Amino acid sequence: MDKKKPDIIKTGKINMVQSLNTTLHKVMDEDDRVLIMGEDVGVNGGVFRVTDGLYEKFGRKRVMDTPIAESAILGTAIGMAVAGLRPVVEMQFSGFSYLMMHQLEGNAGRMRTRSRGQFSVPLVVRMPYGGGVRALEHHSESKEVYFAHTAGIKVVIPSCPSNAGPLLKAAIEDPDPVVFMEPKRSYRSFKETVDPDLQGVAIGKARVLEEGEDITVISWGAMMYDTLRAISDLKIKTKFHPEVIDLLTISPMDVHTIITSIKKTGRCVIIQEAQRSFGPASEIIAQINDKALMFLEAPVGRVTMYDVIMPLFAREQLYLPSQSKICRAILETLMF
Repeated sequence: MDKKKPDIIKTGKINMVQSLNTTLHKVMDEDDRVLIMGEDVGVNGGVFRVTDGLYEKFGRKRVMDTPIAESAILGTAIGMAVAGLRPVVEMQFSGFSYLMMHQLEGNAGRMRTRSRGQFSVPLVVRMPYGGGVRALEHHSESKEVYFAHTAGIKVVIPSCPSNAGPLLKAAIEDPDPVVFMEPKRSYRSFKETVDPDLQGVAIGKARVLEEGEDITVISWGAMMYDTLRAISDLKIKTKFHPEVIDLLTISPMDVHTIITSIKKTGRCVIIQEAQRSFGPASEIIAQINDKALMFLEAPVGRVTMYDVIMPLFAREQLYLPSQSKICRAILETLMF
């Protein structure tokens, strides 16, 4: 029986899980080199149901349930990618991904350089990450910097349904390994219309969501939603025009868009879910200091997590950056 999944992108607004799922269906339909690997991704359709329906439609040769062995999963996928396939690997939670780091850093990230360009590793490593869903500590961390600091690896973080699907398609088509981090809190929190052709989003390119001249506000992932809500509240109380940037790609970072905005506004606040020290915000500030220091009219503000281990869910909301903290940082920077 044909269990072809309907194209829900054309039926109206969808959430991030549906956007990712429909994208996988579409890409696997169009390219038989694409396959899915991971723990519980097949019969069960994934812990968050991102791979729902793929096993029934494409079969066990293209949707493979694997043992609980992250290093072996990625090592096998690297061999497949070198041989010409395009595996999409799921690490069930980002906290489990550290077990694959040797394969990622020692093999996937180095293969193009090691082989002097003879081989590439076109694979995607999907992983749910981040807090705010009352999960355990190893399920709630925001460690994008681990992967961004790994040479040869691209790191992508969608923020909403409308860019999640197109970004995943771009990641699958990319000739190099891409770590695709999916913010769990954004999976089902809101819906949007998604381009059925999955176009308009490119790896390595940030998106300016709002144009303004008073201050540059930068964020990514689940924090983008909180940032936009905070800005909306501030607009009601004050007359300011922020320029809002959704980073989308952590590495390679779109420094050009950031610097262009800073030169226009002279002020900046960065909101990240990751811990404060050594995070992506620190790199953004370093780039601003290198390329636009003389344009700044105030120190660059940061809203981040604390430099401690993620607490259990009773204190989770106190740990995460809040809308009130975002508003306060923006106002302090504006009034400096």
